[in-house]
Amino acid sequence: HGYEGATIRKIAEEVGLSSTALYMHFADKSEILQEICRQAFEALLASHRTILADDVPPEARLRRMTRGYVDFGFANPDAYRLIYMTRPGEAAAARNAAEGVGADLFETFEVLVRQLDQAGRLKTDVRTTTLAIWAGAHGIVSLVITKTYFDWGDRGRLVDVMVDALFSGLME
Repeated sequence: HGYEGATIRKIAEEVGLSSTALYMHFADKSEILQEICRQAFEALLASHRTILADDVPPEARLRRMTRGYVDFGFANPDAYRLIYMTRPGEAAAARNAAEGVGADLFETFEVLVRQLDQAGRLKTDVRTTTLAIWAGAHGIVSLVITKTYFDWGDRGRLVDVMVDALFSGLME
C-alpha cells in the first residue's frame, strides 16, 4: 500500500495479528517497514549470490542477475516500491536498509562488471556501466509497476530488448 497506506492496523490485519500483538514485536511503523525492506533486499541478495557462484561467463551471469532483479520487482511490486520508490523523508527505514544490505546488492552487479572490464569488454568505466545497468533495470520495473494502465505488451520481450540494448551499448 506504499508508505502512506501502511498503517499499523493494516499491517496487523495482513499478518493476522492485533495491533497490540504487533507492538510486542516492533516499536513502531518505521521498525516494521525497515524489516520489510531488509527482507526484500536479503531475498534479492541471496539470488544474486547464487548467480555469482555459477560457473558461466560474467556476461551471462550479469544478464541473469539483471533479469532476476527485474522479475523480483514485477513479482513483489509493493516491497519494490517501498525499498526503491519511497521518498527519503517518508521512510528512513528504506534508507537504512538500502545503505546496508542494498549496498551489498549493488556490489553484486559491480563484481561482474569488474570481471567484464578485466576482460577488456567495457566501453566505459566500471561504475558508470554498473549504474547504467541498475538504472535501466529499475526504470523498467518502476514504470511497469506504477503505470499499470499502460499497455506494455509482452513484458518478457520488453525486458529482453532493454537488457540487450543496455549490454550492446555498454560492452564490446
